[in-house]
Amino acid sequence: MAYQGETFMGRYGKAKTEESPPIKRMLATGVPVGAGTDATRVASYNPFVSLYWLISGKTVGGTQMYAAANRLERMEALRLWTVGSSWFSSEDGKKGALAPGQLADCAVLSADYFSIPEEEIKALESVLTIVGGKPVYAAAEFKDLSPPPLPVSPEWSPVVAYGGYGAPLMRTVGLRTRIAKAASCPSCYPSGAPGFGGCACAF
Repeated sequence: MAYQGETFMGRYGKAKTEESPPIKRMLATGVPVGAGTDATRVASYNPFVSLYWLISGKTVGGTQMYAAANRLERMEALRLWTVGSSWFSSEDGKKGALAPGQLADCAVLSADYFSIPEEEIKALESVLTIVGGKPVYAAAEFKDLSPPPLPVSPEWSPVVAYGGYGAPLMRTVGLRTRIAKAASCPSCYPSGAPGFGGCACAF
């Protein structure tokens, strides 16, 4: 909904949009709710876009979809991403909170999630991510803690040419070469017929 809310509203109308999904009502009735994304097929894996949507009730384009009755406070939205989601992986009590006995996973953000203007939430980034007590990503003032980058897999992934999430376009020639080499992927095209411009999974 964060990415295609306008399309949904145009098809089903404002009233249906305002209750799709009825997150506050689900929580009030005791239904377990965990937040996440539909990445990488239909959405970004960026958690802050999802948090922005839960809090503001707006699409990334700025269209207001939800009234205050179906929007969440910042702490409530964050809890769905952490404690709420741990229930679905049967890890509640093991992760999702900074507490003794739980996994030492956390992130230091580029700004204060709880005090910045609502519109700036979707632009937040991690400058230090710690998993299992060890840094797995570091930038800005923490860059010296950054571990060596992992190899890109598969090797023809667009990440090789463009970089990771939000990175500027860099080496389009390299990407085109990889797409051409993957003209017929046995996973996507068992018959060997090529996809348009190369294998679909190269995109």
